[in-house]
Amino acid sequence: MGNNFDDKGVKEFIQENRQDFENRLLSEAVNVRDKIEEIKLVGNINLIENAHKLVLYIVEQKHQEVVDFGKQEGIAWAKNQLTIAFKLEWVQTIRRTLWHFLAKFDQEEGNRFNSEQFYDMEYKVNSLMDEFFRSFFIHYSRYKDELIESQRQLVENLSVPIIPISSSVSILPLIGTIDSYRATIIEEKVLVEVGKMRVETLIMDLSGIAEMDVEATQHFLKLLDGLSMMGCKAIVTGLRPEVVTSIQEVDMDFSKKVEARGTLQKALENYYHRNTTTEDRNLSDLV
Repeated sequence: MGNNFDDKGVKEFIQENRQDFENRLLSEAVNVRDKIEEIKLVGNINLIENAHKLVLYIVEQKHQEVVDFGKQEGIAWAKNQLTIAFKLEWVQTIRRTLWHFLAKFDQEEGNRFNSEQFYDMEYKVNSLMDEFFRSFFIHYSRYKDELIESQRQLVENLSVPIIPISSSVSILPLIGTIDSYRATIIEEKVLVEVGKMRVETLIMDLSGIAEMDVEATQHFLKLLDGLSMMGCKAIVTGLRPEVVTSIQEVDMDFSKKVEARGTLQKALENYYHRNTTTEDRNLSDLV
């Protein structure tokens, strides 16, 4: 049979029976057929056209084109957040439909494939179909992993929004739920940023914190200890009763260790008042 089996007219047979091929696909794809238009609309992916393309690549034994097409499809499905279960069903449907037409071709052509040719064809068809799905899945997963990683890095950067208000004073507003993972990121990044920015006073506003679990609380207390060791004064504002309760369960002496203010506004007022008083005193000393 040579390097491929297209010399026997399989490609032409499938092209001539294109409509029957499509009908067979749709009758086989029980769950996917109702999603074809939706997938085309969402991801600009034409499942029918792509099925024909894949089948012709396989019939012509175009290995690299099959692999590249799998990559293209994998990225497209991941990018448009399409369900991988639909793709698996669709690929299996294409496989079954192709074999149906190979058998039909063989019958109409008077059993042109002998047993050796048939097994060779079976190996080549199924191997390339598997290669397609392997390439699809690898690039689908890789794109998803890269997306998750980029989103994780974005969350990490957003988790520590240190805002300088003077050369020595900064604000760290925290919002949402702080779990142990986010608390670890906050602890690590705050200490690094405080050292890099040479922050002497860090006002940590927790008014937007809805919940803090035990592990997160422990990381928060370690952060306060770390700031103290670096010579940075920590002022905590906006503590909610439920957060206070969580902290006290871990450290009963918390209130004695940290300066606290009811609101961020109150802390800023105290800071500016203290600075203004100091400046006035310095000016009076100069007079």
